Amino acid sequence: MAKHNASNARIKREYFAYLKEAKRRDEASIDAVAKALARFEGANGHKDFKSFHREQAVAFKRKLDEEAAIRTGKPLSRATVHSTLSALRAFFEWLAGQPGYKSRLRYSDADYFNLSEKDVRIAKATRTKAFPTLEQIHHVLSAMPTGSDIQLRNRALIAFAILTGARDGALASFKLKHVDLAESRVDQDARDVRTKASKTFSTWFFPVGGEALAIVAHWCGYLRSELLWGDDDPLFPATKIGLGETGGFQPVGLRRDGWHSAGPIRDIFRNAFEAAGLPYFNPHSFRNTLVQCGQRLCTTPEEYKAWSQNLGHERVLTTFISYGNLVPHRQGEVMRGLGDTKPDITTDALFLARVAAAVQQLKGRGTV
Repeated sequence: MAKHNASNARIKREYFAYLKEAKRRDEASIDAVAKALARFEGANGHKDFKSFHREQAVAFKRKLDEEAAIRTGKPLSRATVHSTLSALRAFFEWLAGQPGYKSRLRYSDADYFNLSEKDVRIAKATRTKAFPTLEQIHHVLSAMPTGSDIQLRNRALIAFAILTGARDGALASFKLKHVDLAESRVDQDARDVRTKASKTFSTWFFPVGGEALAIVAHWCGYLRSELLWGDDDPLFPATKIGLGETGGFQPVGLRRDGWHSAGPIRDIFRNAFEAAGLPYFNPHSFRNTLVQCGQRLCTTPEEYKAWSQNLGHERVLTTFISYGNLVPHRQGEVMRGLGDTKPDITTDALFLARVAAAVQQLKGRGTV
């Protein structure tokens, strides 16, 4: 069976260039599309895309239903299947308009990659995401050792994550110059920092209490006064590996450059939570923690808008839809407490105004 098709490879390169330059997709999104196409080609025997027939799409959907995930051994989730098929549908729609393919493919052929409405609802269902409480994060910080430069860095990393809600890619690329302790602010400058969609915005430290702010302030001062770091040096330097006393390779200190990926950061989080006797929570889950905190602290639309912008969200709806679902126990608390609260006309008016604005935004996006 063929393992490669030169004609397919050529047209895929054109499509990836189209996604990057015309659709402005980032590398991670394009990699996901490439993975979907590779999965389809593998299942289809690497047949030329010019010979595509809708039956191939139907057969591929059946194969996905029978396939198991490599990591878990369980059937592929509906979300994985949906994202794979959506990528293929978009590709074959584009392909049907390309020279050399117009006479062989029809735009409607791509529709055969659609899932049933039932499966789409399952794939898009919002589920409760696990995230730590502020109390758990403070417990982790208090339990972390501080006997070496590496240990100080690791503790400051977790403290900084809850103070800012920064994504792991940003955490790996911050420099000292981006932190303004006097203003309690970090500038997420996309020229230097790997922010989502290369957005530039400022984040003022979230009021999370505990020792987080003191830990970060101490770390910044330690870098400047003890290690003689400058503005363009990394806020969280990578680990230096060298020969230990026993002759094996081991961590021996800090390098003068940052991490190139977020993998080491996730390892630090995993080790810190497990050492504190807690389940692992990844860096991104801290954003959910902060949104839940904001829902309790913010009492006006303006306050919640500021909280949302602090996370890098241009629209409050993004914060509500992507992170705002209440955890079940909190939902129960709110519902039980509603009968004990007295109506507040001012609060009701603000709430109705917020809902009306949200509905208008949804109408503008064509989703209602």
